[in-house]
Amino acid sequence: MVDVSTDRHGVRSGTDADSPRTAAHERSRPRLRVGVISAGRVGSVLGAALRRSGHELGGVAAVSDAALNRVAELLPGAPVRPPDEVAEQADLVLLAVPDDALDGLVRGLVRAGALRSGQIVVHTSGAHGVEVLEPAASVGAMPVALHPAMTFTGRPEDLERLTAATVAVTARQDDEAGFSVGAALAVELGAEPVRIAEESRRLYHAALTHGANHLVTLVNESAQLLRAAGVEAPDRVLAPMLSAALDNSLRYGDRAITGPVSRGDAGTVRGHLEVLGESEPEVLAGYVQLAKRTAARAESSGMLRSDDAVGVNEVLDGGWR
Repeated sequence: MVDVSTDRHGVRSGTDADSPRTAAHERSRPRLRVGVISAGRVGSVLGAALRRSGHELGGVAAVSDAALNRVAELLPGAPVRPPDEVAEQADLVLLAVPDDALDGLVRGLVRAGALRSGQIVVHTSGAHGVEVLEPAASVGAMPVALHPAMTFTGRPEDLERLTAATVAVTARQDDEAGFSVGAALAVELGAEPVRIAEESRRLYHAALTHGANHLVTLVNESAQLLRAAGVEAPDRVLAPMLSAALDNSLRYGDRAITGPVSRGDAGTVRGHLEVLGESEPEVLAGYVQLAKRTAARAESSGMLRSDDAVGVNEVLDGGWR
């Protein structure tokens, strides 16, 4: 466990929870009082992770029945309060709200006098860096952006998934204390901190969205096609192949590309386009676009010969009709 006891703007040196020195003063060292706004899938899990690491949960904002159920399951006994009251009593204010709601929330908390000098104000948006927290910084709070690179269900199993995740940490330029605080919090969540510059935040988030969110669409469309082909349990067919494809792509990059496009089998690709056009036309456009990108990457990596790439692309550009 890393000690993130803070003064106005800093963090004490992190220490190993297993060391005798740390164990000796574990009970006496100050901890942070955490306020969570709000108890969505992300906020409830991160609040539970911080509580598990030894911090005090001072309050949580929750309105919907689903949010209140998550509080009962993941944050039992946590006081449920309005957002301004949650922020007022917190040393660490965790803002886990949708991207587009973040700016208005921060400004509203500042206007309400709920944020103050000496607090750490953290948001969990992947799309934003710390610029959106400037109103909090203007009253003396330390702004930090933390984004766990994982998908959340809002269930207890997410706590274990965090231990295999990374957390993007962004602080103000040249604010090493802020980065140290963010990195320490990431470790206390059970994850590995990765430093992302403010100007790179949107590109970072686009990368994750393209990989994770679009993967879900791709997998579900594959399952849809298998069901249309009469396969009753498409998950049993897809799981081993997709697991191997993911592992190989992370290990070997474009050298992991397989299939008819990488082999230059234009006739097979034509057959795919014909059957999709007849039976699943809504999937056809996605197949064509991904096949074109696959052909380009396979050719540039040497997996697909240039003359074979010409034939494949002719089919993809409408030669199958």
